[in-house]
Amino acid sequence: MKSIVAREIKSFFGSPIGYLVIAVFLIGNGLFLWVFEGEYNILDSGFADLSPFFTLAPWILIFLIPAVTMRSFSDEKKQGTLELLLTKPLSIWQIVNGKFLGSVLLIVMAIIPTLIYVKVISDLGMPEDNIDMGSTMGSYFGLLFLIAAYSAIGIFTSTLSENQIVAFIVSVFLCFFFYYGFEGLATILPGFQGLISGFGMQDHFKSMSRGVIDTRDVVYFASIAVLFLSFTVYNLKSIKS
Repeated sequence: MKSIVAREIKSFFGSPIGYLVIAVFLIGNGLFLWVFEGEYNILDSGFADLSPFFTLAPWILIFLIPAVTMRSFSDEKKQGTLELLLTKPLSIWQIVNGKFLGSVLLIVMAIIPTLIYVKVISDLGMPEDNIDMGSTMGSYFGLLFLIAAYSAIGIFTSTLSENQIVAFIVSVFLCFFFYYGFEGLATILPGFQGLISGFGMQDHFKSMSRGVIDTRDVVYFASIAVLFLSFTVYNLKSIKS
């Protein structure tokens, strides 16, 4: 599996895609948080708080992660190398997990530089260091789980077609639906608001952003990731047979 992870990381940084993903994420967040006027601008808010970043990041990742994962198996199909990959002395689960971890690691590399925001916000506070580290760290943990769930969805959709654009569009739709779709349905059916929104990622991400790592939230994100990785393995087994 390590060879698959190393192969994925090497392919990301062997082409412009790895650098482009990191640059787009950092520049996009930087512009909205520090340059453009609006509700996400931290300097205009008057509060030493990173909540605008954690509100914005999931939406940027909805497009960014599918752009990373769309080539995982679609490209293998198009190049005709998928059958060769499946004949390697690795189980299908090891191949899928290798692709999955490679994608997750790339996005985590894009997240790491944003830790400087914590230092900047801390210095801007009055008095200094007046920042809620509990909710900030909880939000970062939530973001990691969100990345894992998005990546699993993206890996799955890349097995559906050899066309990367199709894989990208389906992945964006599914990520959007699981992040916001249930929240939207909850507003239509207010009588079941708590029940329906509990199926969505946004509700669990917000829960973790409060600084409390609840087992229910961890299990939810882990279940989404395992579910879509299982779908991926099933699709690959049907191709192999």
